[in-house]
Formats: sequence, C-alpha cells, structure tokens
Amino acid sequence: MLNAFLKFYARLKETKWTRPNDILKSFNDADIVKCIDGNRIIFNIGGNKYRLVCGYHFGRSYNFLFVKFIGTHKEYERIDICKIDMFKNG
Repeated sequence: MLNAFLKFYARLKETKWTRPNDILKSFNDADIVKCIDGNRIIFNIGGNKYRLVCGYHFGRSYNFLFVKFIGTHKEYERIDICKIDMFKNG
C-alpha cells in the first residue's frame, strides 16, 4: 500500500493546476464529484486497489487538497463521498 501512495505522491508533486479540469488532465482516471458543500476529487491509486477522496481549493498562488478519505476500494463503496471526513474531530 505504501508503495502505491509513494508513486501517487511523486506524480502529484509534478503537477501544476489552475482549475479542477487540470486535475483530470494529470490523473485521467480521477473523478470530480459535485457536492453541495464543496466538490470532491476521487483518485484511484495502486491500479484502483485504493481510493483517495479530497476536497480542493484553488487560490491565487497555491492549490490545496484536503484529504477526506483514504481506504480500499471496498471501503470506499460504503461511504457517502460528499459527507465523508475521516480526519475531522467530533
């Protein structure tokens, strides 16, 4: 699992994004999901063995990804993509 995420991170560091569709150009197997309280991007990692769900924000000079969920494909199938925030306290 760690190796799959290290490969993903290496690809991520090489990206330059200015808008959400740039994410899809860098990771053509990613998906953008529109949610009421902020959109999400779903990354397939390790040959679709793992899923990473992130919120995102595009600022003037920086882009931010907010990790909302990390898990296996099977675990991913049981979550609500728009509501999941596994690292939020409370």
